[in-house]
Amino acid sequence: MDRPDWAPPGIDISVPSVSRIYDYYLGGSHNFEVDRQTARRAMEFMPGLPKIMQANRAFMRRAVRHAVSEGITQFLDIGSGIPTFGNVHEVARAACPDARVVYVDHDPVAVAHSQAVLAGDDRTDIVAADLRKPHEILGSPQTTALLDFDRPVALLLVAVLHFLEDADEPRAAVAQLRDALAPGSLLILTHASQEGIPASPDAADGAVRVYRDARNPLVMRTREEVTPFFDGFTLLEPGLVAMPSWRPDTPDVQEDPYAFSGFAGVGRKA
Repeated sequence: MDRPDWAPPGIDISVPSVSRIYDYYLGGSHNFEVDRQTARRAMEFMPGLPKIMQANRAFMRRAVRHAVSEGITQFLDIGSGIPTFGNVHEVARAACPDARVVYVDHDPVAVAHSQAVLAGDDRTDIVAADLRKPHEILGSPQTTALLDFDRPVALLLVAVLHFLEDADEPRAAVAQLRDALAPGSLLILTHASQEGIPASPDAADGAVRVYRDARNPLVMRTREEVTPFFDGFTLLEPGLVAMPSWRPDTPDVQEDPYAFSGFAGVGRKA
């Protein structure tokens, strides 16, 4: 198996990673053959998976622009993955050149590539940490150097919570992060769900099995199960909706049916 020059030392390139699979869906180049094989197997059950990821990225960009419009210039993006064109710091800086961004991921490839992309940028950094351990994220030198938690922060949990099983206590992790945020902060969130998928439950289950077999459990949650992540936040209009339905740039745009899979929402801390 050929090892790319950019692969960090010590990375097992025979084990797939959700961040690299996501990179493949988005047309990126920082993925291994094992990631591509896993993605293609999942697409045998749900061929529209790349459309879901593209809708996810488009929502993220709209939500970041909204945060800046509310005067928020600090962003904490957990589960940030591998930087691609139009990432959080690029979108935020286009509206506010002084925006500060801390990315967080536990995939060493995502961390290493982020470090390369962000080299020399003193207003953006990457933390190697896991959402399951919020105290490590909040207390990291990168976070404390760049973010002032006495002022509002936009917390991004985009396409990450569905990789935490209930046993990982994801709601407790979100609550701990929420409690660290100043009033006026925003929670920007997306989550996978079988609701809205234009495929049979068996097909969706097949895609979930592919991720589980690749040692990346994918937990589909219902609207009722996703809503409690916003405890302590007030959902902004239009509420918890399909990703293309959250404040679209052009209301009459015709999206691929797969783009309406899962949920997106933005909440404000009182």
